[in-house]
Amino acid sequence: MMRKSESKLRAGAYASSAGAGLLLAACLGIGVADAQAIMRTPTISVPTRTPTISPGVAARVVGGDHGPHVTPHVTPTVHTIARIAPNSVNPVLPYARYSPNLYPACSNGYRDGECLGQPNGGGDGSGRSAKKSAGKGRGNATPLALSSRSFANEFVAEIDGALSPAEADELARRHGLTRVSSENVPLIGATVGLFRISDGRPYDAARREFAADGSVRSLQPNFRYVLQDQKPAVPTEGDPAQYALSKLRLPQAHTLVHGANVTVAVIDSGIDAKHPELANSITDVFDALGSGEGAHIHGTGIAGAIVAHAKLMGSAPEARIIAIRAFGGTAGGAESSSYVILRSLNYAAEHGAQIVNMSFAGPKDAVIERAIAASAERGLVLIAAAGNAGAKSPPLYPAANPNVIAVSATDQQDKLFTASNRGNYVALAAPGVDIFLPAPDGKYQITSGTSFSAAYVSGVAALLLERNYALKPEALRMTLAKTARDLGSPGRDDLYGDGEPDAFAAVMAIPADGTTPVAAASATLKREDAGKRREDPGIRALEQQPSLSDSGDKSTILQADRPPAQ
Repeated sequence: MMRKSESKLRAGAYASSAGAGLLLAACLGIGVADAQAIMRTPTISVPTRTPTISPGVAARVVGGDHGPHVTPHVTPTVHTIARIAPNSVNPVLPYARYSPNLYPACSNGYRDGECLGQPNGGGDGSGRSAKKSAGKGRGNATPLALSSRSFANEFVAEIDGALSPAEADELARRHGLTRVSSENVPLIGATVGLFRISDGRPYDAARREFAADGSVRSLQPNFRYVLQDQKPAVPTEGDPAQYALSKLRLPQAHTLVHGANVTVAVIDSGIDAKHPELANSITDVFDALGSGEGAHIHGTGIAGAIVAHAKLMGSAPEARIIAIRAFGGTAGGAESSSYVILRSLNYAAEHGAQIVNMSFAGPKDAVIERAIAASAERGLVLIAAAGNAGAKSPPLYPAANPNVIAVSATDQQDKLFTASNRGNYVALAAPGVDIFLPAPDGKYQITSGTSFSAAYVSGVAALLLERNYALKPEALRMTLAKTARDLGSPGRDDLYGDGEPDAFAAVMAIPADGTTPVAAASATLKREDAGKRREDPGIRALEQQPSLSDSGDKSTILQADRPPAQ
């Protein structure tokens, strides 16, 4: 009888706890979901890679529901299917249906829009599971909020640059740590190392002791970053056109510039350089992870949004890409860390990048803030995804850094992508819902997220730099803002920033300067296929459109060509 009473009491307590938890989750707006990146299954007929667009006429787009649909506890799956065209007149492109989980699986959201669950793996990008504490009764005492945003048991430390590797190893051993890696980072003028707790001590105790050493200049967690794309969980059929082209007035801008001689560093996951859309566009590759992983759907799509030039068209089809692999992981996921992002930014700055595309997000990070500031001082144009954490998320980084152009996402109707971050740091809004892009292995995808909005803007920035290589980052930013098409409520706002970029208006607002940039002097000035590309009938039709010779003509044509405001 006593046991039955105890059982009833215990069951009642559990029910009360569960009810309280559900009530708290409802009040806080916390969902139970795995954020997914699922590619639609399009049946696509694209006769030419560039539509012949007359001023004022928008391309036909067949679209559906553009808002994100989140399904709880979805197990990632991968299905790759290639369709053979029934005839050569109306080819059907091969497609990819992917469901890689680019976010940690979570049951509760942290205030930065990230998950409270702690995935396995270290922040060196190896994807290896972190070792459990060996000390009996001495489990890591990292606060839950901190561990959700950083890699457990890891520090990023600036150390005395005079230390040899052996001395750095001895420094680590004195404090019960293991030196995973360290290197000189010219971008910020410091020697930075990645260290891991090896003796099972609590995180805070190890941090305090290590920070007190005279050879340690600064110390911070190894923060976690995630790629910023998000797709509805239920794929639907469609006939997707590249509506982003007409929205951004790229065909008109391409009558003047194509991004030639401009180098864009794409810090992302692996890029399929063999894809026909990216042929001859990837001029340099750097694996900041050292993992040797293959091409990834996110990185390949980002590169395609910038430089696609076969069946599709990117925003800067003749730009050069430095493909920097900074995201990788296990189980199809893709994540990075402070240390890897730092190496990536340093490589971009040291190897002639003029624009850096950062389609990822994470918490505010002191060492990355230093690297961003140093990159801006060198004159690099820095562009980042605003983030896909939704309306309740605080600012995410690097987008919220004042040196960075933060881009939110819109759909075909110029409405804000539901998952897009908001905030006064948002500079611009660009198409980012149901975007048609290349995928690995010669396939294609339809995907959504602020990642792809940022990539389009990176390409538009390349057009402006080709127009005038001496253009400074702040002048470029102001040009994009002043020529943008206003969206939402009149004037600047927290959803759309200054509005949607108008590539043609922005290019026309820049005085032409044919000087070749220093960064291009040692490289091929034109892509090998650039001349052949212009032989395409669609390109010739666009190039026959009249150009503007003065500001008066600009005003007249801009009003005729602009899509109607929302």
